[in-house]
Amino acid sequence: MLCSAGVLAACSGNGVTVTTPGAGLKCVDDSPTCIAERQATMKAMLADPNRSWVAQRPDAAAYASGVRLFAFKSKKKEMSCAELQAGKREADAGPAILRTPGNGLSHSQISRGVILAHEVGRELGRELGRRCGKT
Repeated sequence: MLCSAGVLAACSGNGVTVTTPGAGLKCVDDSPTCIAERQATMKAMLADPNRSWVAQRPDAAAYASGVRLFAFKSKKKEMSCAELQAGKREADAGPAILRTPGNGLSHSQISRGVILAHEVGRELGRELGRRCGKT
């Protein structure tokens, strides 16, 4: 599993009970509960053979959690060209969504999310170009 300081934070189990696998998309602080929820959500997404999560629309908190972006990054070599395009669109839209006023995110949460979105967008763009031609 990939980790980034502050986004998925500590990637070690700590015995915290996770409410639902999708809870990690809304949990953006670095508390043990949020870290465990993000890990559980990431694990569930990576285990989904149909990658049904690709078609879901993220909100600002989902971008700030980093889980979806890390999932795109982790699965890029297995994704179809259409899935890669969806991931690139999502990553490219992230900075504007994160910067929307009133989203309840701190400046550091926004900054980390924007940096991750740019990084993932570049990676997915390279993968698209390599496997799917110009996009």
